[in-house]
Amino acid sequence: MRTVSPVLTALFFCSSLSGFAQQGASSSPLTPPTESATSSSGRRITLDVVVTDKSGKPVPGLRQQDFTVLDDKQPQKILSFSATDETGEATGSPQQVILLVDAVNNSFDGVGYERLQLDKFLRQDGGRLPNPTSLVLLTDTSQGQSVITRDGNTLMNVLNSNQSGLRSISRSQGFYGGADRAQLSLGSLEGLASHVATEPGRKLLIWLSPGWPLLSGPEVELSAKDQQMLFHTVVSLSTELREARITLYSVDPLGVADGGSFRTFYYESFLKGVSSAKQVQNGNLGLQVLAAQSGGRVLNSSNDIAKSMASCLLDAKSFYTLSFDSPPADHPNEYHSLQIKISKPGLTARTRTGYYAQR
Repeated sequence: MRTVSPVLTALFFCSSLSGFAQQGASSSPLTPPTESATSSSGRRITLDVVVTDKSGKPVPGLRQQDFTVLDDKQPQKILSFSATDETGEATGSPQQVILLVDAVNNSFDGVGYERLQLDKFLRQDGGRLPNPTSLVLLTDTSQGQSVITRDGNTLMNVLNSNQSGLRSISRSQGFYGGADRAQLSLGSLEGLASHVATEPGRKLLIWLSPGWPLLSGPEVELSAKDQQMLFHTVVSLSTELREARITLYSVDPLGVADGGSFRTFYYESFLKGVSSAKQVQNGNLGLQVLAAQSGGRVLNSSNDIAKSMASCLLDAKSFYTLSFDSPPADHPNEYHSLQIKISKPGLTARTRTGYYAQR
């Protein structure tokens, strides 16, 4: 017997945590970008690129001529280029780190462990953080973002003063409870992207969570109408994350308890970009999928969450920002795959895997 899946488009965002800086609340669902909405930014595509060697260490000192941008496998002219050196000081490109504690998609014990690991991470080196950082606590009733600071002690004190409390949505509520958690999480991600979109520079969003349910599989069926709505959500969220310059990182706090489970690799089935509504599934909006597509990383199967967070911040030490104009689109919401090639051997570039162009 086949199950009809609720489509994940009812997105919303709220902000009311005591002790956190208030953000603008929004109850409007995500809507697809229109041609008039995208015309203000034209066809200019900006990419933040991390280049690593074979050991995974970021590589500084590259020049524009070392990069080739491929849009649907076709080389594009690079119109602007800047580099951030190993000190993390950008040449005109400020950046910030956002740490999100997810109490919606994790157990009470898991959230407790997240707090312990965050305490270890934020208080090291006397609490001196390498980048301006803010903290977000997501529950099923509220979300709030702290002030941006380089003082880890301040952020940990704010977190300790805001307990996650009881939840009305639990991981054991089955399929429809999973749909509620997924919608809440996606709405919060969209709201956070909207909130930081006007702030300059790159944002590294480290989401501490095993992720929301993918709600996809042989027993899950979407109607054509549901697929169309879901495709518009995929397009909208992809565009908002790109325009806000958010690189997303998925860090699984369950560590080895989740290692080897089906969930830790099933997301890989949805990594390929979706070019039409007929191809879309709920899994295309999974946390791990969005992280990989944003040019971030998916970290799991390790109990040292503090070390995982520190490895994400290596991407802030040395990276490159470049731009190009996308080729004219033949139709609305036209998917373009992206690839960056480096002329020097042994180096790998990581950036967004694609974007949606408009006519």
